[in-house]
Amino acid sequence: MSEPEPIDAKERVEKLVAAFDGCKRALILAHDNPDPDALASAFALANSLNHLTGIDCEVGYAGIIGRAENRAMLHELALAPIRIQGDALERFDALALVDTQPGFGNNSLPDGRLPNAVIDHHPRRQNLDDLPFVDVRDGYGATATIVYEYAQVGGSPLPTNILTALFYAIKSETQELGRGAGYADQEAYLSLLPRADKLAVSRIQQAPVPRNYFRAFQVGIENAYLQGRIVITDLNTVDNPDFVAEIADFLLRLEGADWAGCMGLYNGSLLLSLRTAEEDAHAGQIIRRVVAGLGRAGGHGAMAGGQIPLSERDYGEVAAQIKARLADELANETAEEESLVL
Repeated sequence: MSEPEPIDAKERVEKLVAAFDGCKRALILAHDNPDPDALASAFALANSLNHLTGIDCEVGYAGIIGRAENRAMLHELALAPIRIQGDALERFDALALVDTQPGFGNNSLPDGRLPNAVIDHHPRRQNLDDLPFVDVRDGYGATATIVYEYAQVGGSPLPTNILTALFYAIKSETQELGRGAGYADQEAYLSLLPRADKLAVSRIQQAPVPRNYFRAFQVGIENAYLQGRIVITDLNTVDNPDFVAEIADFLLRLEGADWAGCMGLYNGSLLLSLRTAEEDAHAGQIIRRVVAGLGRAGGHGAMAGGQIPLSERDYGEVAAQIKARLADELANETAEEESLVL
């Protein structure tokens, strides 16, 4: 693991503070249906901005927080983001996007509203140079690592619950430093380890799950098939969007599969998750080709996701098209479909 090129961390923090000059109330907006990385980064940024600038900060999201571990993280660590609906953003004169970017299609940034800051670890896909502050580091395994650096450099004291959230975010996002983690993620993880509430982390990881969790896995396994080096499944209608990504992660453990794709219908859109165990893969590029002309997608090396609003389109027809495109990208032409279970 090589050490990255030195960066002027103090200058970054100064520019971050300057981006909120004269503001009184800021919303730190995570992507829709946020995961631990988005939530932990948002709360840590809110805490640091309040310390550095004195402005009031709230953490917001749209969609739902569905995965049991994510709900448990908020409960165990007493973190309470607000759910953004309607014109709620108008109450804030400043806005920061974390773990997402304008134009990604997975956040509720209103059209025409420019954020004061964008902080993310996913590859940049459009020109953001006109924004007051942009810190996009796609060599990092977690956005939480970036935001933790702000707190360290800026001298912002973080309470134990936020330190624990950051630790769990890096732990889960990089799968114990085994997926996309770089030198900075390792350093942050080791710094946070003795400061985090390990009992709370254990309870988060072992969060109770509802019956529909097992039903989703049943459908996912029954519908799964292996074609060449990719295992693909269709959950049909789901009441929790996080199931799509979670089952893709699960299926990647299949012997003989280097890639896993999972899709499902949620709130009028086809959701798609793509995962890989291959090193130096380009899941984000592949999934953008798969959904081209149909919807939006993004991601990075080992993990990616997409969303296709259906409108009047039939879910089954669009799902069949996506399956064919996945096979074209990742399975050779002669590979036959093999059901995962009889």
